[in-house]
Amino acid sequence: MFEVLLLSSLLSQAVTGRPASAEEIRKFDITVFPNGKGLPAGKGTAADGKEIYKAKCAECHNEKGEGRDQQYPRLVGGVGSLTTPKPIKTVGSYWPHATTVWDTIFRAMPYETPRTLKPDEVYAVTALLLHWNGIITETFELNEKTLPQVKMPNRDGFIPDARPYQKLKK
Repeated sequence: MFEVLLLSSLLSQAVTGRPASAEEIRKFDITVFPNGKGLPAGKGTAADGKEIYKAKCAECHNEKGEGRDQQYPRLVGGVGSLTTPKPIKTVGSYWPHATTVWDTIFRAMPYETPRTLKPDEVYAVTALLLHWNGIITETFELNEKTLPQVKMPNRDGFIPDARPYQKLKK
């Protein structure tokens, strides 16, 4: 919440010279958790995502998520490469939670016009990327209930940070 208030304060001062309204703050209060809390209503399948991806994503990430060498990251492939000298970190090989994929697309994509995709479009593009990575079928419908249930290949690939100074204070 602190980040939201800080961002709200910065935006209101930089843009209008007035405090941000509750509605303006609400637009930036979009925390999505691994368990799905914070996901908006919506739905989409990989089949639905094909045209959206082609129009909004392929320019940077290439036709099938291969990425653009030294410019934009790969989104597919890399499974089994994380323990090699040259790991390929993609949606399918590295990301631990499907909700994080949705959240990243919603917040930051398309690169030149972030936050312009509607929730249904984000569900559809997320479904397409998960399908291309062999995680779900083309017709599997992602929504606020099914997305948190998707088991990502690297979900158990992260370990808790046991350093005492990393523990959250209550």
